[in-house]
This record gives sequence, structure tokens and C-alpha cells, in this order.
Amino acid sequence: MLCATHHPYAPKRTNMPLRQWFLWTFAAVCGILSKKGVLGMQIDKKLLRRLFLLAAGCLVFAWILLDTEQASSAAKSLWNLISPFVAGAVIAFVFNVPMRAIERQLDGIHKEGLRRVLSIVLTIAALALVIMFVVEMLAPQIQVTVAALTEQIPTFIEQTAAKLVKLMDDNPDMKAWIMDVADLESLEWTKILKDSMSFLGNQMSTVMGSAVNVIGSVTSGIVNLVVSIAFAVYCLARKEILARQGRRILYSLIPEKTGDEIIRILRLTNSTFSNFISGQCLEACILGCLFAVTMAIFRMPYIPLVSVIIAVTALVPVVGAFVGCVLGAFFILVDNPLQALTFVAMFLILQQLENNLIYPRVVGTSIGLPGMWVLVAVTVGGELMGVFGMLLMIPLASVLYTLAREFTNKRLAQRNIPEEKLQDYPPELQSRFKQNRERKKRRRLQKMKEQFLKMQKEKEDKDSQ
Repeated sequence: MLCATHHPYAPKRTNMPLRQWFLWTFAAVCGILSKKGVLGMQIDKKLLRRLFLLAAGCLVFAWILLDTEQASSAAKSLWNLISPFVAGAVIAFVFNVPMRAIERQLDGIHKEGLRRVLSIVLTIAALALVIMFVVEMLAPQIQVTVAALTEQIPTFIEQTAAKLVKLMDDNPDMKAWIMDVADLESLEWTKILKDSMSFLGNQMSTVMGSAVNVIGSVTSGIVNLVVSIAFAVYCLARKEILARQGRRILYSLIPEKTGDEIIRILRLTNSTFSNFISGQCLEACILGCLFAVTMAIFRMPYIPLVSVIIAVTALVPVVGAFVGCVLGAFFILVDNPLQALTFVAMFLILQQLENNLIYPRVVGTSIGLPGMWVLVAVTVGGELMGVFGMLLMIPLASVLYTLAREFTNKRLAQRNIPEEKLQDYPPELQSRFKQNRERKKRRRLQKMKEQFLKMQKEKEDKDSQ
């Protein structure tokens, strides 16, 4: 019997790289699927497209499994290429929140292009002023604190050394034990010093190489930042056109009903993330003001500096204030250690107030997420992706919570489940709650009607002018 390798139709062994095998296989699959049928069978165009996508997905997945290192390198190269544009899109989304508020105030300018340009310029100028204010507050105080520490550290070392010497003199047994364990007398201090200097000399070349790499990384980061800001400005200036182009592409690829649902979810996500950004900034300002007032009551130093630090670090959900506490306590410690302890105790009290009252109500209400789920989202996001996960998980959890609530209500309506079975109240209270719901519904409809009539009247007045 002939071996399979000697069969005239058996494939020959070659040294063709793995990626070329995938390319040839993918080309063969495309060639088969591009015919009017597969193996002589007529198939639908939709099924043909699905088979093509399935084959492409299987090939890509197999390539990732069989050549993980190259796939990881390709993904890293792709990310390095698109990361400035992703960062620019994020910057544009954040800038869009204050830009919309400024644009509403400039409604008197009838030229839409001029109004948009002024809104972008004022937004960038306002954010630049905020950053300059924070830097102006932090830089001088940090310089003074570092100078004070530089002056106090030698004194602290001398005092600590004197206390250790006195402790050793008062306890000769401890001194003898330490000298015996460390064997300090047998050490060749001259040789140790010479070896240390030689080691430092050998490391200078490594330090210089690292400095060159750092300079290159900083330069690349500055270039990426400029590209990101330029891309963000372009997105803000033409956001309506970009949104319209995205809708055209979406509806050209998928069914209309699915496209409508995707558009609805994207709008929900946009409003949720925007409300989260505004709510987070409001919560940070409230917490900074609370610390400023409380520190003024206790006559603590560095009130503007510490309150600004608390407000800035509080932009990171829940745990950011702890970073601000450490920095604030460090600055106060240089001036008065006792007041630093008072500051830490004050922080713990205000932090409990912030976690249990301010944050769930301000941020949770602005994004429509109950306080319990806010804490759950912060914990899960921090465990998965750190600080970025905390910022991302709260609005994402709000979107998922809203979609789950809509799906649940839709399923309950389809199954005709009576409302009484969904309530955990006595029958006499259920009728009262039903009346209250109907009353609130009538008020809401009346309010919507009044708003509609008001908008219609304003439009008529504007048209008449």
C-alpha cells in the first residue's frame, strides 16, 4: 500500500509560512463562494454573505490561536496607529458636554457655523483656564512644601539618629546582639564604597540610554496629543455631518428595524455618558466646597490648595477622594502634625457623607442608576480595569440597567401580568398607589402638553419676526 505522501494527488510538504497558508485558504473559500453556487447547489445571497463572513471569522480566529505572538504584535501595531484618533474621539465627547451648554447661550447668533466655532473656542478656553487655575494653585504650594521638607529632613534624621544612639547606649545587650548579627566590625567599608562607585559608573550608560528613550516617548506623546486635539476639534465642528454619514452607513448594511434599535441604544448611551460627566463634575465641586468650609471652621492651613486637590481627585469615582486625602494630609503634616490627624478624621466623616448621600444621589440621579448599583459598578470596574474602569463602568451599568428595565417591562406587558402581582403591598395600599400613579401620569401628560404649546408659540413668534 502506498503511503499518503507518495500519492500523486497528495499535497507536497513545503516551507510555506503559516500566514501564506491562510491567505491561500481564504482565497480558495472566496473563489468557491463567489460562484453561483457551492458544489453545484444554488444558494441565497444572504446565506452566501453569511457563509463568507463565517469563513473569514474562522480563519482569523484560527490565525490568532495558531500564531498568538504575531497576532498580538499586529493588534499592538494597529492600536498604536488608531490610539490618537480614539483619544481624540474621547476628548471630543467630553468637550461636547460644555460646548452644547455654551452653544445654547449663543442662540442669538443666527449663523450656525460662526456659533459652532465660537462654542468650540470658548470651550477650549474655559477648560484651559481651569487647568491653569489648578496648576497655579498647586505649583507654589508644592514648591513651598518641598522646600520645607528639604529643610526639615536633615533635622529629622539627626534627631532619629540621636534617639537610636541613646537607645543603644541605654541597652548594651541589644547593642551587642545587633553588632553580632550584623557583623558590622568585619565589613570592609572602603571596598564597599569603591564597588558602589564602580557600579554607579557602569550604570551611567544605561541611564543615558533610558533618558534618550524617555525623550523619544515624550516627543511621541506630544505629537499624539496634538493629533488627538486636532481630530477632536474636527469632530466637534462637523459632528452632525459625521452622525448623518454614520446613519447612512448603518442603514445601508443592516435592516431598518435593527438600525432603529441601534440608533436608540446609541442615543441612550450618549445621554447617559453626558449626564455622568456633568454629574461627576458637579459632585467634585460639591465635595471641594464641603472640605473648604469644614477646613475653614477648624482653621486648617492650605485651605484653597487642599480643597482644589480634593475636587480634582474626586473626579475619579469613590476612591479618588482617598488620593486627595493622602495629598492633603501630607501638606498639612508639614505645618502641623496634630491638624493633619484632625484632617484625616474630618475626611473619614465627609467621605461617609459623600459615599452614602451625595454621590449616589447626584451622580446616580443624573444617570438614572440607583445608589446600590453605583457602588457595585465602581467596585467591579475598579477590579477589572482600575481607574478607567471606574469611570467607564458607571454609565455603562446605567445603560444596561435601562435596557434590562425596558426588556422586563415589555415582557410583562406581553404576558399580561397584572400590576398587583408585582407589588409587595397590602391590597388597601395598592389601590392608593394606583390612584397616585394615574394622578402623576395625568400631571406628566399635562406638563408635556404645556411644553409643546410653549414651543409651538415660540416657533410662531420667531417665524412672525
